Amino acid sequence: MKKLEVFGAAKLKGQVKISGSKNASLPILAATLLSNRKVSLSNLPKVKDIETMILLLKSLGSAINYNKKNLIIKNNKQNKTFASYNLVKTMRAGILVLGPLLAKFGKAKVSLPGGCAIGTRPVDIHLHRSIKTWGQL
Repeated sequence: MKKLEVFGAAKLKGQVKISGSKNASLPILAATLLSNRKVSLSNLPKVKDIETMILLLKSLGSAINYNKKNLIIKNNKQNKTFASYNLVKTMRAGILVLGPLLAKFGKAKVSLPGGCAIGTRPVDIHLHRSIKTWGQL
């Protein structure tokens, strides 16, 4: 493990801005599909999966305004239940839109997510809960 040692007479001081967690942000973004009200999120990390989830939400009809500090999502005209395979295949978190779409519209068409570089990670918990809640898909 690497470490950083600082030697000197002056004490370190200052501020470091910590970005939000990708693994917390992705489910929150998917959950915004449930609301017809304006949702404002801040401190999202600037990583590819977040950008892809934003594109996925837009493809489902979400109106999104994104600047350096905030992401504002409006779903009052959102009515699509088909998540594009071209977006879902690029990240495992694409499956996260399944639950909100089923809860809001009673139907959804979401392909299984793409492969994972670190090995098999099942999505059966998402499918099990969806089938248990809504019957046969």
